[in-house]
Amino acid sequence: MLDEHRSGRLTAWGNALIAGFAAPDDAAHQITGDDAVHRVVGLPGESGPVGLTLALGRLRALGATGLRLALPAPGHPLGLSGPPEFNARALEAGEAVVATGAALGLVPEVHEAGPEGDVHVEVVWHCLPVRDAPPADVPSLGEAERELAEALREATEVLTRLDVAGSGPVAQAALEAYRARAERGREVLAPGYPPRAVRVLELAQRVGALIAIAHEPGDGGGREHGAAVSASEMAARAQALRPVERTARRAQVAAYNAIVEERARRRH
Repeated sequence: MLDEHRSGRLTAWGNALIAGFAAPDDAAHQITGDDAVHRVVGLPGESGPVGLTLALGRLRALGATGLRLALPAPGHPLGLSGPPEFNARALEAGEAVVATGAALGLVPEVHEAGPEGDVHVEVVWHCLPVRDAPPADVPSLGEAERELAEALREATEVLTRLDVAGSGPVAQAALEAYRARAERGREVLAPGYPPRAVRVLELAQRVGALIAIAHEPGDGGGREHGAAVSASEMAARAQALRPVERTARRAQVAAYNAIVEERARRRH
């Protein structure tokens, strides 16, 4: 959870494009990020793969009024609405994007090639039909913010209780790397998002950073950050942090979907 999901970037910048806050080429560039190329397959009306700029334009032409993020996990279909075929593919990837108004969803498939330090990444987005229904278990921004405040306290208590205080040099290095990434990309969403959504996402990422550090095995000897000395300790840690991780994922989805939710409230 330390790094932004590709589906998050597609959701945020796709929404900025649809709302008129970003140009098509700029949105495509931001979505691609450090990857070599992104292509979309399975778009209605297209016989083969197409680039992001064309794909986003085609989604708008097909009636898409916004994009929603889904971050499902086993037993928790967060942000999904069916059908089972799409849900299964999204669950396997751990992420997906659902286009509201177009009954279509996009699931990324990542291909990596090349030696360490010079990895070439290509992403293929599979476009599939989705059910036009409310997404599963997505909170409002207000709910997410309240839940996150409690989750942050709970995560700190759990890590302290399990002797993962996060005070070792490895833990500090991991947190510093997280903060550096956050500072480099201060625009954590995209133009057009409300400030509260940015605040919620930043807090969710902070909680996610603590969870990621806790799950690292360390060296197994000196009780470094996340350094469990047994498999049973690692299992206990994972179980204790599972509700916190679930809260952080729900908050991320709420933040990325905020611009769509806000538009829906205005219509009603």
